[in-house]
Formats: sequence, structure tokens, C-alpha cells
Amino acid sequence: MTQFRALVMDADGPPRLADLDESRLPQGDVTVAVEWSTLNYKDGLILNRQMGGIERWPHVPGIDFAGTVTASDDPRHAVGEKVVLTGWRVGERQWGGYATRARVKGDWLVSLPPGLSTRDAMALGTAGFTAMLAVLALEDHGLEEGEVLVTGASGGVGSVAVALLAALGHRVVASSGRDAVSDYLTGLGATRIIPRDDLADPPAKPVDSETWAGCVDSVGGATLARVLTQMRYRASVAAVGLAGGTEVPTTVLPFLLRGINLLGIDSVMCPTPLRQRAWDRIAQDMPMDKVRDTVTEVGLSDLPDLAGAILRGGVRGRTVVNVNA
Repeated sequence: MTQFRALVMDADGPPRLADLDESRLPQGDVTVAVEWSTLNYKDGLILNRQMGGIERWPHVPGIDFAGTVTASDDPRHAVGEKVVLTGWRVGERQWGGYATRARVKGDWLVSLPPGLSTRDAMALGTAGFTAMLAVLALEDHGLEEGEVLVTGASGGVGSVAVALLAALGHRVVASSGRDAVSDYLTGLGATRIIPRDDLADPPAKPVDSETWAGCVDSVGGATLARVLTQMRYRASVAAVGLAGGTEVPTTVLPFLLRGINLLGIDSVMCPTPLRQRAWDRIAQDMPMDKVRDTVTEVGLSDLPDLAGAILRGGVRGRTVVNVNA
């Protein structure tokens, strides 16, 4: 039986590197030789045992991965095909990407578009995929000319959203709480930077000056409430994160008086056709040269230490995991 290397979590104790037999893999239609995964905020929570929901011990975390199909009972995915997976609770309820092998349902996989490598796919990962879903939602609801706001812009979703929107010709305003990343965000294409504190307080009035033609909000809470009051008539906000909390202290007036669209983005249970559409657009429009400049490459053995750093806000840009290193 073929062995593979994995970062394993037991019911207690620290994560450990181990060699496992493929017979240990979960049931599924497709086996993938994983090449790259990523370190996301949710991975940090799981590795630090600050997130429940793990249903099987031992557990292999890693909420996304990209690699090559090695065995398949699904006619949609042939041996040798390059594939990418995000969502579907992989790395939570199912063994994930922090291993050199994974076995999953064929429905969960997306064929990697031509021109996009497995490393590039994970340079984007769940964060980049989510950012693309947000941009598609804004476009589908008539994103017009004007300034487009990205909140939480120094994070994974925000960084990619800034680069993508700028590449598509939009004037991007980035909101961040970290002064040191201004040059970084400008390099991604932001035309100007505003402090996070400018949007941190609940709105003083139900509607304010019409400012933003669109918004990708990865903060939520009071920030989202404030942004809703500043949207232009019939503009849209794509909400992708809850760092500021689930409570949104707003009223119905932005929706009644200005016809604002609040678009919820769920990258987990996203339908397969929309997943493929998003990855095809990524391959077509994403400025990968800018994304590659934000990437730090690590190995499986680096992850336990980095998991704490990402929760403390000490990880900038994208972290890709070379599972074979």
C-alpha cells in the first residue's frame, strides 16, 4: 500500500508529521496527489483547537488544495488531470490538504483551467476564490464606474480583491488597520488607502453621502453597517467575512431609500458550475504577477508555529504550503 506524508492532529497533543497508508484515507471517488495547500485564518483556528466541528480523529487539516488526479471513479476527472478544491468542509469534517494524498468526492473538485498552475491556484486558494465570487456578484448586479471599496484589504480575501478589481479597471479604495501595508496595497493597485478606524464606528445616521460604487466587505459588524449608509443608489456590497461580528447595527433605510444590494458570499457550499466559472475567470483576469509577489512558501513542518502567527495578525499576504517539501 502506498504511503503518504501528512500533518496529523490527534484528539489531544500538538500536530505531528506522520507517514500513513493510503488505506487510511476517507472514502471518495477521486484520489489526488496533493502538491500545494495554503494557510488560512480558519486553518490557524483549527490547528490551535479554537474551532470545533472535527468529526474524526486523527485528523488532517488544510481547507484547500491543488494537485494531480492519481485514481478516479468519476468520469469527469481523468487520471493526470490538474484539479483544485476549496470548501465542502474539507480540513474540518473531512481530511484536508496538509498531506501528499487526499481522497474526496468528484463533485468537490474543479478542473484547473489552462494557464493556471497548481501553485498559482493555491497562491489564491480559498481567499482568492472567495474574492472572485465577490467580484462576480458585484458584476452580476451591475457594478458601475466609480470608487470601489475593499475593507479588511490587507487580509487574504481583501488583498486579492484589490488586485483583481484594479486589473479589471476599477478605482479601488482599500481600508486597512495596518499603516505599514500602505505600499503593499498600492502595489496591488489601490488608488488610495483609508484607515480602518474611519469605518469602525456604527453609523451616526441611517444614510450618508453616496460614496461607493461597490464594496467587497470582509469585516462585517459596525464596519458593514457604516459602509451600507455610504453606498450609491442601487450599488452592491458583497459581504464575505465576520471579523467584526455577526451583529450589523443598521436600519432598513439604505435598502428602502437607495435600493442597496447586500450580497452574501458563501465559498463553502458554492455550486459546482459557479465554482468552475470563478476559476475560469481567475485564469482569464487575475494579475498573477502581483499575486505571486504576496506569496510566502512554507512546508508542513512550519505550520504549527505559523498557525499562531496568523491568528495574531502576523502573516501578510498569502502563505502557500509545499506539502512535498
